[in-house]
Amino acid sequence: MSAAVEQSNPWRWWQEALEGRLGSIHDGDPQQGYYRTRFKDKPWEPVAIWFEDGKWHAMRGDRQVDSSEIWTWCCRNPITYEAYTKAIEGAGWDDEPEAPAIGHNLPSDPFEALQVEFAAEREQAEAFMKKQITTQAEADRAAIWSKRLSTIAKKATDLHKVEKQPHLDAGRNVDNKWRELKEEPDAISKKLKRHMDAFLQEEARKERERQAAARLEADRIQREADAARVAAEKAAAINDNDAAAIAAQNNAIAEAERLAQQAAAAERDAQARNASAGRTGAKVSLRTFVFAEITDFEALLMALKDRPEIKEVVDTLANRAARSGVELAGMAIRSEQRAA
Repeated sequence: MSAAVEQSNPWRWWQEALEGRLGSIHDGDPQQGYYRTRFKDKPWEPVAIWFEDGKWHAMRGDRQVDSSEIWTWCCRNPITYEAYTKAIEGAGWDDEPEAPAIGHNLPSDPFEALQVEFAAEREQAEAFMKKQITTQAEADRAAIWSKRLSTIAKKATDLHKVEKQPHLDAGRNVDNKWRELKEEPDAISKKLKRHMDAFLQEEARKERERQAAARLEADRIQREADAARVAAEKAAAINDNDAAAIAAQNNAIAEAERLAQQAAAAERDAQARNASAGRTGAKVSLRTFVFAEITDFEALLMALKDRPEIKEVVDTLANRAARSGVELAGMAIRSEQRAA
């Protein structure tokens, strides 16, 4: 800024900056006006810079500071004199939500302190969201509130990680200690079972052949038993006191009972016997494992299309394709603007 401009209107740079036209910025070359600055994640502080008695002066809040040092920190944030006055008087900023009234007596425990901070922020934010945003200042406050709450979330994430990390490390150490003894014996155990599959399957085939033969024999004996039962019933129906007839009746009944017992034993023998190996407590036998063999992928996909798990997977893949700019059949790439 030239000396002529400074003498005619020392506020020119600041006035134009308020209208969005930032002039040249140089270290050690402050411009008269009102600004604000802040430390990271701290509230804004008002700054006043002016030239008087042949030298530059600057105030940051209620503290006198070096104008050359503060200049490049505040120059991009010009504010009106009214905003400066309001901030100096402790009334805050129109575009920033009030700091929660939690005082300085926070609990020493970081978790409890963050809980108190969040509770205060949540109460104010929820009250604010009960009405629509209608001004830029309200939108600015919402953005800052969003930032403050996300900062709380990040602090919680970091503190959670710090507190949990020793447990994770200890858990990983325990896992590493036992992993080999857990996984390798189990893997060899499964290999031994697979090694038995062919033998047990052959034994099962032989058992099916034995069972089929036993079934034929059981059916034959059952027919004989049925015939003997009929003969015994006929013999018992004969009303004859002759000793020979009585003996014949008794023999017929006895033969029918013997054949009935034999038929029952043959029926039991015809029951399936599962092929097995080992002894009690270490017995291995064939078990039926049910699984799907996909014979028509498209037909199966159509049959499963209404399941929520399939929709979730398809949504994920479609969104991934959309973000990559790839428009697949059956979808369209859309966009919308949301606060972020």
